[in-house]
Amino acid sequence: MGRFAVMSMTSAAAERIKSILAASDSAALGIRVGIKKGGCAGMEYTVDLANEAGASDDVVEHDGAKVFVAPEAVLFLLGTEMDYEETVLRSGFVFKNPNQTSACGCGESVELKQADLAAMAAAQQA
Repeated sequence: MGRFAVMSMTSAAAERIKSILAASDSAALGIRVGIKKGGCAGMEYTVDLANEAGASDDVVEHDGAKVFVAPEAVLFLLGTEMDYEETVLRSGFVFKNPNQTSACGCGESVELKQADLAAMAAAQQA
């Protein structure tokens, strides 16, 4: 049984990550996803180039694209699907997060609770 993946990403997100890295001047390995306090709902997702893997980062890989998850964000991102979408109004990464309890109207910040590990473990056993 492999380690439980913190989050997943769609093919659209993987393609976007690869194109960001291809256009970047740095020798980035992938992108790092984290969370920070801020915004009207309390927390914001952060997405940055990852030039190196942190010793305690979780790594999610899909179609050759790598996402590094900062350790302090893991409990808030468990079960999240990272997608990329382009609409008339915006383009960017979208996080479908089961730990999200609410979001602000502009969609830039969210309210997150820590994942219920006991409930997830029970669901996996079922």
